[in-house]
Amino acid sequence: MCALKMDFLVLFLVYLVCVLTSVLLLCIYSKRTHILAGEILTDGSQVFSRFMPGWLQRTTQRAFHYLFHTRNCIFIILHLALEGVVYSEYTWEIFRYCLELEFSLYHLLLPYLLLIINLFFFFLSCTTNPGIITKSNEASFLQVYEYDEVIFLKNMKCPTCNLRKPARSKHCSVCNRCVHRFDHHCIWVNNCIGALNTRYFLIYLLTLTAMAANIAIITTAFLIHLVLISGMTLGTYIDDDGQEQPVDITFLIQYLFLTFPRVVFMLGFVIVLCLLLGGYVCFALYLAVTNQTSNEWYKSSRAKCQRCHNSDSVQEKNSASKNIYAKDAWTNLQEIFKPITDYEKKK
Repeated sequence: MCALKMDFLVLFLVYLVCVLTSVLLLCIYSKRTHILAGEILTDGSQVFSRFMPGWLQRTTQRAFHYLFHTRNCIFIILHLALEGVVYSEYTWEIFRYCLELEFSLYHLLLPYLLLIINLFFFFLSCTTNPGIITKSNEASFLQVYEYDEVIFLKNMKCPTCNLRKPARSKHCSVCNRCVHRFDHHCIWVNNCIGALNTRYFLIYLLTLTAMAANIAIITTAFLIHLVLISGMTLGTYIDDDGQEQPVDITFLIQYLFLTFPRVVFMLGFVIVLCLLLGGYVCFALYLAVTNQTSNEWYKSSRAKCQRCHNSDSVQEKNSASKNIYAKDAWTNLQEIFKPITDYEKKK
């Protein structure tokens, strides 16, 4: 029993490191996280500057800048590799064993259907023009939305692109271009999320969350089924003191961890992924229903705080918090899935 606990502890520590690394990678979805990560790196480099040689610090900073502040395909490759690993394990162990245990074939094939849909919308999110503003379409984009004079002011110019800034647009420092109805730059699709590809990105997120949840449910059902048919719950084991004890949940987890380590690793990963993506999807749907972008949500929060601190006028406070672009929920969703600027794609 001691050896069993020691093996379990080692595997659990490795598992914990893998999951925490996955969480760190999967959390990086928006520009705000890049900024936070940049601050952490800066603070960390100051702390370790006495111990790290200068060349190592410069190399780390260059690598970080390349990964998070320039367009590259590293995270696309990582995304596809993670999906490949999860689906390889699902196919090799879960699917095969579940067929032998006579699980419903339709339920077992559902993750593959979701994968096909997800990869299609992932491709569209990566390759679709998000609504890049150029000299030729600048005048058209200027007419789409009115200025709220709180976040978006009239007659503002982008100093980098030397273009007038339409309402709801923003210059992306990673892509070095202005994007109409800018939401954020997503490193996982190596593209900005804007007016013309938000719909694809939302469906991509929804299917990715559904994939993780579906695989987690099937894997959990498989492990529970194994425990039940084995009759282990009715058995006993000898503890460290040599006493006979009834099998409890802790013993079952240790047994499954040691018997099916890859399956349990995968289950932990997809559960963490499901929780992270579930929270992010809820936030993205909230923004869609209220006709906001993450950029506008962040800026309006700051503007609201500044107005509240600098003014005692109720009217000014209300104007700071009012979203002039929001209509009813159905119309807001229609604007996402059928953008006002659809005609731009035909030009």
